[in-house]
Amino acid sequence: MEQKQLRIGDSTFKEIILGNQIYADKTEYISDMLNRFRCCFLSRPRRFGKTLLLDTISELFQGDRELFKDLWIGAQSDYGFPRHPVL
Repeated sequence: MEQKQLRIGDSTFKEIILGNQIYADKTEYISDMLNRFRCCFLSRPRRFGKTLLLDTISELFQGDRELFKDLWIGAQSDYGFPRHPVL
């Protein structure tokens, strides 16, 4: 079994998943946030992963199920990975 890497500086979800790097799965919280709130204001200090969180949501909205196959949201049968416009 190949060991996952922990690299500093990569901030795109796709690079982390396809590069076999360590990713702390927050997709359960993303799903909860999307289901409960219409709008969210993300206020966190620098270097707290805001960019990675938004990039993860962007990939989720683009409907690429394959990237999420090993994560919490990929295992849920009720999420259909619908495509949404991403700006």
